[in-house]
Amino acid sequence: MKVQPFQIVKPLNENLIIQVDGVKGFYNKLHQHNEIQLSQIVKGFGKLVIGDSVHQFQSGDIFAIGSNCPHLFKTEEKQGHVQMISLFFTPDTFGKEFFTIPDLSEIKPFFDLVREGFQVLSKKHDIGEIFLDIPKVSKTTRVVLFIELLQHLVNAEKSSLTSFTYPKEIGNLAGNRMQIVFDYVLHHFHEQVKLDEVSSLVHMTPNAFCKFFKQRTDKTFFQFLIELRIEHSSQLLRNQTDLSIAEISERSGFKSISNFNRKFKASKGVVPSQYKKAILNLRNQ
Repeated sequence: MKVQPFQIVKPLNENLIIQVDGVKGFYNKLHQHNEIQLSQIVKGFGKLVIGDSVHQFQSGDIFAIGSNCPHLFKTEEKQGHVQMISLFFTPDTFGKEFFTIPDLSEIKPFFDLVREGFQVLSKKHDIGEIFLDIPKVSKTTRVVLFIELLQHLVNAEKSSLTSFTYPKEIGNLAGNRMQIVFDYVLHHFHEQVKLDEVSSLVHMTPNAFCKFFKQRTDKTFFQFLIELRIEHSSQLLRNQTDLSIAEISERSGFKSISNFNRKFKASKGVVPSQYKKAILNLRNQ
């Protein structure tokens, strides 16, 4: 299947597209689509690569992804059943004038907020209940719940997912190259990754590849690689507390603990041992 663009199939006689993904994993190819995407991770954990950034996700997390923003959800291996509920729509889903009527002025800011994408930090229980209900109810009730959902999202605390916006579709050639690079890095980030090997995968010189990658992610390839390693280590610190810091450092692709500590603190504000201690203290409360 082509990476770019990705066609969201619209069911007959339905405006709001609802999709429930699950069983072994989510669609993990780099793709973009014209529709805005709202997703709740019902069960599972892994990494979300979006735009110029990498984020970890786990059960209960809720994400909003803007139109034409390249992304992929990569579940961790050796998981059983995973599940994600997603809604797809555009500002014109219910007609060009629907979201401009005065009665819906409270939710109008959503369409500005979603351009960079965001993760929901508060109201997750109320928003999660709406996600679980929407696939089960009538079409009329879906519209009511959808408006309520957007209202909650506008008022909830959020964190931005990417600082790099994508106003148009990426061509097939560039999209395929980015897919090859992301797929390779997601499977080999814990090993030594060499620039010449990565650039050769897409038949480019190292210099040309560096320029290509920076133009499409607004960061260098190695900045992206380090971010991916940090997010992986964060997941290990959260989910495998029996591992030592040295083991986590090695499994995340860092050659030394000192470098791991330095990069982790630069990203998270604390060293890995402090991060792990905070998680354990929170669970013991």
